[in-house]
Amino acid sequence: MSRIVFVNGSFVPYEEARIPIMDRGFLFGDGIYEVSAVLGGKLIDNEAHLARLERSLGEIQIRNPYPAEKWIELEKEIVRRNGLQEGLVYMQVTRGVAERDFAFPKDVEPTVVMFTQEKNMRAAPAAQKGAAVITVPDLRWKRRDIKSVALLAQVLAKQAAAEAGVAEAWMVEDGKVTEGGSSTSFIITRDGTIVTRQLSTALLPGITRKTVIRLAQEAQLRVEERAFSVEEALDAQEAFLTSATSLVLPVVSIDGKPVGDGKVGPMVRRLRELYLDMADATPA
Repeated sequence: MSRIVFVNGSFVPYEEARIPIMDRGFLFGDGIYEVSAVLGGKLIDNEAHLARLERSLGEIQIRNPYPAEKWIELEKEIVRRNGLQEGLVYMQVTRGVAERDFAFPKDVEPTVVMFTQEKNMRAAPAAQKGAAVITVPDLRWKRRDIKSVALLAQVLAKQAAAEAGVAEAWMVEDGKVTEGGSSTSFIITRDGTIVTRQLSTALLPGITRKTVIRLAQEAQLRVEERAFSVEEALDAQEAFLTSATSLVLPVVSIDGKPVGDGKVGPMVRRLRELYLDMADATPA
């Protein structure tokens, strides 16, 4: 069966999907995207992802083409049509199609694209053995809180990670870790405090980040939102990263040096279990 995708109001086979070359997402990276996880055929943390989509669109003055209820209907339908049990739904909205000009065009309809991808998340091998990361300079623009489709700096960071044979690249600016190429960075200090960088325009407000912080606080774990250095991370007891499709993923080495004893630690295991319990309890 061909994969079914969504393009501008229609569900079509992947092979038939078309976008005009004058689409501003293609020409300028002028668009926003979101990714919602699917576990057990259910959308996880989805309302928060749609709220972030709404915010990002507003920040660059693109009209949200659908209310949240319609987005949810479309997401559930594309999950159903593709028989997806575990993976992701990708949503993208660009400013639309117009002759190439930097200024915003008038009276154009946003372009909307959705597709699904299968991904092994619950039983991912890295969740059991831990992931390695490297550090790279943060080369991005100053509005990283907007989930823009313009991801060249992240592509370069992720390529550096791939060439190094590791799972992720942690980006560093002014001596402090901002976030991963497609994830939020966390450490757990030797006194058991969970630390992640405070929200600002320097990083994306991660949805899984937000949920993990809430779950940790509900479990009476200490959470501190502040910047941390690579040196502090290497001195930490444990480290991990979060994203919609990595969930809670332990980090056991940074730049080839072990974090703690170089093994997956008990606190990260507990946080991952808390997140999966939350996901399992999510209504269909």
